[in-house]
Amino acid sequence: MTIAFTFPGQGSQAIGMGKSLAENYEAARAVFAEVDEALGQKLSTLMWEGAEADLTLTENAQPALMAVAMAALRALEVERGVTVGNTAAFVAGHSLGEYSALAAAGTFSLADAARLLKTRGRAMQAATPLGVGAMAAVLGLDFAAAAAVADEAAQGDICQAANDNSDGQVVISGHKAAVERALDIAKARGARRAILLPVSAPFHCALMGPAAAVMAEALAQVEMKPPVVPLVANVLARPINDPQEIRARLVEQVTGTVRWRECVAAMASAGVDVFVEVGAGKVLSGLAKKNAPDARTLAIGSPDDLLAAASLKTSA
Repeated sequence: MTIAFTFPGQGSQAIGMGKSLAENYEAARAVFAEVDEALGQKLSTLMWEGAEADLTLTENAQPALMAVAMAALRALEVERGVTVGNTAAFVAGHSLGEYSALAAAGTFSLADAARLLKTRGRAMQAATPLGVGAMAAVLGLDFAAAAAVADEAAQGDICQAANDNSDGQVVISGHKAAVERALDIAKARGARRAILLPVSAPFHCALMGPAAAVMAEALAQVEMKPPVVPLVANVLARPINDPQEIRARLVEQVTGTVRWRECVAAMASAGVDVFVEVGAGKVLSGLAKKNAPDARTLAIGSPDDLLAAASLKTSA
């Protein structure tokens, strides 16, 4: 059995996430307390008692999702003796989940990961005025076809394939007018569905250039250690472990395509047969079943999930 730990991105957040972990495990409570202190904000209170609209704000959702993932991981370590270092062959995360993966693998401290994601969320939101950009999901076209749709729809605007989630599930991003043109083009080319997504900014496209510059500066000031197991990078779809390259790829990732389908396929090709999703929701588990149908999936985000983790063994 060869295991990869994966960490979800934005969209998996929900009010109440992580609360049962905090109620049941001291190690999880300590994670939320440390994140609150690092940010100078009672993020945990917002997560458990706040308004969904406030949690959905990018600057809150990003560190919150990382906090839940790390709380689950710390509880897993204490309760089951399972760590990234003694269990996983790789880590990977979808978009912001890459920061969670790197915190889990020891590249970032928990406090630095929280502060970086707060900065990242603010910078991504500020990169374009509200209403200028949009994102849309295109279902039923492969990545090449969806990318061709985006290129045709651009017409002088920015329109790019932003997330290659699975075969037949691609997200495009860019100027709102161009993305709306892409919906019609995609349907004309046989897409099963093409729908605008309820997001606050056009992530993972060239419109995020100002945010990439902010993250280059922020990442340059943070200590980074080699991860205890390689990170399969979003923009490369291959493993890396050099801190300088990780830093560069995290900057590139702000405007670049999240090549998740290829990331999962690369891990499966390297022998991974169990994908463990750590944190809120089960989005990545669903994508793993599509991208690596022969692999087993396990989602760990609650006390009940930790009981199922008893089956995890040290990776070869």
